[in-house]
Amino acid sequence: MRYAINRDTSIAKVFEYDVIIVGAGLAGLYAALNVDKNLRCIILAKENMDCSSSWLAQGGIAAAINHDDTPQLHFDDTIRAGAGQCNMEAVSILVNEGPGDVETLVKLKVPFDMDEYGEFHFTREGGHNKRRVVHAGGDATGRETIRALSNIVAERGNITFSGHTCLFDILTDDGKVTGVVVRYRDSEFHIIHACNVIIATGGIGQLYKSSTNPPVATGDGIAAAMRAGAEITDVEFIQFHPTGLWDEERRGSEFLVSEAVRGEGGLLVNSDGKRFMLDKHELAELAPRDIVSRAIVRELDLSAASHVYIDITSKSEDFLKTRFPTIFNECLNHGVNMAYDKIPVTPIQHYLMGGIKTDTDGCTSIHGLYACGEAASTGVHGANRLASNSMLECLVFGRRAALHINRSISASASTGASPPALSTPSFLNLSPHPDSLSMPAPPLSSVFTSILARPHAVLDYAAIRATIQKLMSDYCYVIRSVKGLEYALEQIGILLAEIESVYDDSNEYVETLNIATVAQSIAHAAFGRSESIGSHYIEE
Repeated sequence: MRYAINRDTSIAKVFEYDVIIVGAGLAGLYAALNVDKNLRCIILAKENMDCSSSWLAQGGIAAAINHDDTPQLHFDDTIRAGAGQCNMEAVSILVNEGPGDVETLVKLKVPFDMDEYGEFHFTREGGHNKRRVVHAGGDATGRETIRALSNIVAERGNITFSGHTCLFDILTDDGKVTGVVVRYRDSEFHIIHACNVIIATGGIGQLYKSSTNPPVATGDGIAAAMRAGAEITDVEFIQFHPTGLWDEERRGSEFLVSEAVRGEGGLLVNSDGKRFMLDKHELAELAPRDIVSRAIVRELDLSAASHVYIDITSKSEDFLKTRFPTIFNECLNHGVNMAYDKIPVTPIQHYLMGGIKTDTDGCTSIHGLYACGEAASTGVHGANRLASNSMLECLVFGRRAALHINRSISASASTGASPPALSTPSFLNLSPHPDSLSMPAPPLSSVFTSILARPHAVLDYAAIRATIQKLMSDYCYVIRSVKGLEYALEQIGILLAEIESVYDDSNEYVETLNIATVAQSIAHAAFGRSESIGSHYIEE
């Protein structure tokens, strides 16, 4: 199906921009700050800036800036964690350019944690052979970074922010991007025209019963790009974080116990208090995440337990409160004082390594369509992401996408093409696009002849989502089987066909459509890869 919208969808307004960025996490914000100040840029967020995986990121940003570290060592660790599936050029760019972007964050007043000498406080996480992860707010790196960048975005006269704006479709003409269709505040549909669109919508956590992702992570950007014809790759590679805080109620969006807890001395133990990682990998508790997750699942199978534990009772309460204030308080809310009690944990869905295929400038297979952050597949993560490389990827490739747009528009201008008249929209917190940029909206049926006319109907979206989440959690989890994947693929296909046969102009409809679309793609890719590699582990 080419479009999620229906043929009779009513468009209230049309707006014109130079650059559209869908997503207000780290990748989207940093890309916006690197867009030329003479270009009109709009950032679209389904909720607010505090509702993203970036905001929730705890551990930090990996970069080779410590005195005993080098980009080559960071490169080696990244390639090793990625199980040989990484794009070497992309990884080289990541590790060599990343330190400069971290220094830029310092200049932008991101409050990184420093030691007593005024230098970065480094920690170590899984898969790293050096202490190279910088952090802020103890274990609130994402929150502190987003706060700092959003304040600067608010001061940029060329950037508009539109919250509560749900992406429905990416518009194209003759293989080139022309804009997007969005629904604003659960009400009006708008068309926003631009020749450059950056998808930075994050991950796909809501495809699973339990995930560290926020509720908005329904794969919207990836699914819309698929409908537009963009190439998708490596979506079978899904990272399950070994240490999600175990909660008997399983609320859906679960709390993550950062890998940095193990980096500071936390040990993984079973229900008998015995360490089980010592004979699994030379790095033991700090082995790459796919290895630790499989070891935990095996341990749970042997013991029939629901969770294992992190034991960091060797550290003082004062140290833990200072180093991990967010985690310490969340554990307390669950009746666990991590200074005296072991923390119950289990693997939960965390990160998508694949996504919309891009080159090292964020360009996709569609002219003018870019992707960065978790929604993109640059190839830097291979089959398994190295801890804390995700925020670095957002910075490096968000910046590179913006700079490529700047160069492309500059090159077009040099050929004599007239750029659109520049306006200076202000930062609009949860406000619509400036009326000065709007124009009358033509009927969709007169412009997009390929839009289907489907009967209007409201489905039981909660039930459909719950069924897909169970299928994905049962058959596309840490350890998979051929028969299980075949069954999941068949069942998801039936549900997707049901969704596509009708139309409902609600956000719930398009989110459910997106979940089914991406779930089918993941199950298909996993079924098609017969060998186990990295995070994709399959048994007969």
